[in-house]
Amino acid sequence: MVKNTGSMQSLNDSMTDLNVAAPPNTQPRMLNQHYQAPPTTQQLPVRLNQPTQLVGIDNHTKLLMNRIATGAATAEERAAWQEHVAAVKARTQSAHEMQRLQWEQQQARVLPQYQQHMAAMHPRSKPIGMTGPMPSSPIQNVSSDDGSNLGPMSKVWMPSVPPSDAQVEHGRQDYELQLRLLEQQNRKRLSMAREEQERIAAPKVDRQGHEAYHAQVKKEAARKHNAEQQQKEQLRMHQEYQRGMNEMSDNLEYQAEQGNLYASDQPAKSNLALEDYQMQLHLLDQHNKKRFAVARAEQTHLSRQATPANAAKYTEPFCKFLTDNPTVFHAVSAIKKQLKDAGFSELSERDGWDLKTGGSYFVERNGSSLIAFTVGGGYKTGNGAAILAGHVDALTAKLKPISQVPNKAGYLQLGVAPYAGAPNNTWWDRDLGIGGRVLVKEGDKIVSKLVKLGWPIARIPTLAPHFGAAAVGPFNAETQMVPIIGLDSSESSSEARVEPFSQPSVLGGGDKASTFVSTQPPRLVKAIGNELGLSASTYSNIVNWELELFDVQPATVGGLDKEFIFAGRVDDKLCSWAAIQALIETKDDAGNSSQLQVVGLFDDEEIGSGLRQGARSNFLPTVLERAVGALADHKLASDVMGRTYANSFLVSSDVTHAVNPNFLGAYLENHAPHLNVGVVVSADSNGHMTTDSVSTAILQRCAEKVGAKLQVFQIRNDSRSGGTVGPMLSSMTGIRAVDAGIPQLSMHSIRATTGSLDPGLGVKMFVGFLSGFEEVDAEFRGQVVRLLRDV
Repeated sequence: MVKNTGSMQSLNDSMTDLNVAAPPNTQPRMLNQHYQAPPTTQQLPVRLNQPTQLVGIDNHTKLLMNRIATGAATAEERAAWQEHVAAVKARTQSAHEMQRLQWEQQQARVLPQYQQHMAAMHPRSKPIGMTGPMPSSPIQNVSSDDGSNLGPMSKVWMPSVPPSDAQVEHGRQDYELQLRLLEQQNRKRLSMAREEQERIAAPKVDRQGHEAYHAQVKKEAARKHNAEQQQKEQLRMHQEYQRGMNEMSDNLEYQAEQGNLYASDQPAKSNLALEDYQMQLHLLDQHNKKRFAVARAEQTHLSRQATPANAAKYTEPFCKFLTDNPTVFHAVSAIKKQLKDAGFSELSERDGWDLKTGGSYFVERNGSSLIAFTVGGGYKTGNGAAILAGHVDALTAKLKPISQVPNKAGYLQLGVAPYAGAPNNTWWDRDLGIGGRVLVKEGDKIVSKLVKLGWPIARIPTLAPHFGAAAVGPFNAETQMVPIIGLDSSESSSEARVEPFSQPSVLGGGDKASTFVSTQPPRLVKAIGNELGLSASTYSNIVNWELELFDVQPATVGGLDKEFIFAGRVDDKLCSWAAIQALIETKDDAGNSSQLQVVGLFDDEEIGSGLRQGARSNFLPTVLERAVGALADHKLASDVMGRTYANSFLVSSDVTHAVNPNFLGAYLENHAPHLNVGVVVSADSNGHMTTDSVSTAILQRCAEKVGAKLQVFQIRNDSRSGGTVGPMLSSMTGIRAVDAGIPQLSMHSIRATTGSLDPGLGVKMFVGFLSGFEEVDAEFRGQVVRLLRDV
């Protein structure tokens, strides 16, 4: 080899000036490995201990270096080499930057294979919550060749050994297999849930074998429990899957963020695999969400079907509602609480209203009437409303304004007045409590409080039949049906006796003798005050009250197979309660509707509905007008309410008569409803009911959507018909209407009977109306309505 020390020196100087560090764990390739020339005085010493390898040098550059070192390079090659050296000097980099370049080379080589491997091995990848690499996992921490950590990138997982094509293919097949198994498992669960619902059919009462029927009921209850457990398990698995997806997404985002810190100038194609993997995860997540939503919608559809199993779950809650809320004030208060718990907002008639589509609201009047409504997410001004209306008052005996009456024969008695025909003969010898609303002065305010003396206090005793004609009647309601509430004790007998009509009937004044409580039985005042937490010195803070008698016997389930509900005040807390439950259950559907869904519960129906809280008042029209106006930014055109009423439909829901086996002659053939079958459409040719052929057909179509059965009732030509709130509301607004209610026995008795499934069947029928009327109405208008949920 020809010595060319000048060329060697020039090459070595140019390499030394670059000050480029060799990669860790790389033996420097010295120029003297090939040739070493002795130094001369004219030549600078060759620095043989300096590295000459440049990261990223290609074969052409290496060949050029060798030609220069051996002196075989031409002038053009030497000029090219000088240009290369100048370019390298221009981008002289620190040792840390060299490590970054080395990391880029390693990442560019293994990242695509790693991403492909992760996509194939995802089901067996890092467990949820794990922060380090899995045992026997191909994912390792990244470090330099000499074992030094590369800073924050040591947290990024990188495969130490790229998987082979066979491993990648095996991982992909394993992933696809697990996806198919997951899909089959979900299909199997959905199929099992559907089969469970289909098997829950209406139990057929074998009147000759009640034990078999009872066993069937128990079996169905067990099936229902198993179905609920399966639903809970499906929901739990979905939540775990969603949590895993979120954590996996967080890990991927963390890796991407760390990778961007050190590879900002990496070609965009190096992230394509990662983006593709994230897209696949997103699509899989969306697919599973869609399938879960379909399964939930199917389950909701099945749960809304008017089957005995679905109806039975409402029996006990309804009995509890009747027992806990004996007066109209208690009933409305309990309904208000239930609405608030369900997310409804309370409005005041005194204030302005700011309503939004998709919202749920309620407003009360007098504490004894209430209207609740939801606004569809797609509501537009002029759209209609699906309305359920009933009454929440019941027959009772109310305390007179001055309830203290003269004692007779050592008995303490109570002055009461009839409300809608009670007390009647069914009130004799019943255990009666006292409850209602009390106005109490607290500081400078007067507040309304509810009170319920739930133990037997009053009783209307009958005359034994041994007394002959006197025990037969008729009886005078003023003198012979006065309740006794105690015996004339020494405390009360010591008080001054006042002859009737000898003093003016003063309700209140400045002195103690003319306070409200002075006109009431002292022992009753004491009982009420103690129940309200008042002391003897503050009994006079009671400003007034509205109290009534009620049967204290709890509502209960009866019959050999518990087919009945025996309770007081069934008329008409039954339909009112069912309507409220239906509104709450369909609240989440409001976003898919373009209408209003309304439930109105009115007071005073039993006495003609003529008061401000009754159905003849302006309560319902005012609420609808204010709601429509608030949703239109309080800018109503002259025809808006007319269009709203024309697009609306009213179900006047009041209890109706079930057939009584002991008085079949009082019923019209083929028009006698049965218990535990379904809601009854009430018809009357003389206009006491709102029912006609169109309104009946509309309700029938709504019933079909939930599998409900409709019965029909009409009186005989030789009988008289009762009335409902339907005709007065329909005639006042022009809204189309039908009368349909739940059947019961012993209407207007202190203790009535309905079917144990009837409250639930009523709820399901009302759900079908509230959720299905918009679509049914479109059928009758000859239009095709595309609901929001189908968009």
